[in-house]
Amino acid sequence: MTNQEYFIMSPKVDFAFKEIMNNDKVRKGFISAVLNIPVTDIKKTVLKNANLPKNHEDEKQGILDVYLTMNDDTEIDIEIQLSYMATWAERSAFYVSKMLVEQPNINKVYSNFKKCIGINILDFNFIKETERFHTIYHIREDSENFQFTDKMEWHLIELPKLPTKEDGTDLYDWIKFLKAENKEEFDMAASSNEYIREAVNELEVISQDEIKRMEYNARQKAIWDYNTLMEENFSRGILQGRAEGRAEGRANERAEMLDKMKAFGLSDDDIKKIFNIKPRR
Repeated sequence: MTNQEYFIMSPKVDFAFKEIMNNDKVRKGFISAVLNIPVTDIKKTVLKNANLPKNHEDEKQGILDVYLTMNDDTEIDIEIQLSYMATWAERSAFYVSKMLVEQPNINKVYSNFKKCIGINILDFNFIKETERFHTIYHIREDSENFQFTDKMEWHLIELPKLPTKEDGTDLYDWIKFLKAENKEEFDMAASSNEYIREAVNELEVISQDEIKRMEYNARQKAIWDYNTLMEENFSRGILQGRAEGRAEGRANERAEMLDKMKAFGLSDDDIKKIFNIKPRR
């Protein structure tokens, strides 16, 4: 089969990513790679409703890409974001916090809280302080860096930062899979390990499903439309800013000229004559 005949969904589009995460083996392999724990330590994962409840009508609704619970009751939110969002840290903090307070069977006892982890896969550079593609965050004391609580944890995976040189980790192979664009790259990803091979097989199956392809294309179009709108708004803002800047510059030049004329002793009437400003009647 040639590349022209071969169609497979991009796994970094959230629709396709959700579909392959319906596979329990794929979920275990991916979570194992991100959290750097043996797959054998994950007895089971359970997908949950991706819509977090609202307590008030005016409260922001939380919608997660993939929301699951592990065998030790740890709750995990996995999200993919393809377009730049300056407030991503705040968004992720909101979702993980909401997961924490909405846990069932807490019975108003804080010691019953289970750990909540946010896994964020970003197709843009967000963290400016490092070139590492995978960074992990906890709540810690500022001076001595000891942990305040282990109940909240964030992972940021920035796809553009993946180095060309392999680092030998399973996570590196998973990110290569998410970035794959043609048959050769998917075949290479599938050869990495059995869990990624399962993900590629799953992706190939859903890519041949006519209804799922329509849903995928609709989602991809929505992403492209959003990106185009943001680009147009950005360009429009630049043009407007330039026009306002020129107008402001002319106003400033006029004010400076008036100040200089007055400094030379010209009266307001003299200045009006120079600028041909007729007196109001």
